[in-house]
Amino acid sequence: MYFIFSVILFSGCKSPEARHPVSKASGSFTNKSLKINKAIVKKEESYIRDLIKKDTTNSYHTSSDGFWYYYHTKNKKDSLTPQFGDEVEFHYNLFTLQGDTIYSREELGERAYVIDKEEIFTGLRQGLKLMKEGETITFLFPSHQAYGYYGDNDRIGTHVALKSTVTLNKIKPEIK
Repeated sequence: MYFIFSVILFSGCKSPEARHPVSKASGSFTNKSLKINKAIVKKEESYIRDLIKKDTTNSYHTSSDGFWYYYHTKNKKDSLTPQFGDEVEFHYNLFTLQGDTIYSREELGERAYVIDKEEIFTGLRQGLKLMKEGETITFLFPSHQAYGYYGDNDRIGTHVALKSTVTLNKIKPEIK
């Protein structure tokens, strides 16, 4: 009896063997998806550049984050821009690049946002960091800087580039 128990005990203690995958991923889906997304970005950026060329009224700037903007009101006397943890109060709207209203300024109301500590779409988060109190800027965001593949599950669909006019009303520096 002792012998049978010992055999069962020791045979159950062998080291685990590596399992082999049932199927192998080739990476072709990822490569195909990457190519499609690059083509979308290229098409959107080309469209935005064409819009900028046609707009002779405004002087556009290119951000290092991959979007474009121009000033309506520029604050030349202050140098303070929002930093990590600062709270900002702002108004904004969202349009398609063709100028169709998605969300009006009145609909969205004044927003309070803590820089890099709350959720907001990438382009707006980076755009707010460029602004000074009292400035109004119009931003042109490719979809990857806006709501990307998923949209907002309401009025903004898949791969929609956005135009947004933002007014930064107040910067409240983080109290440390």
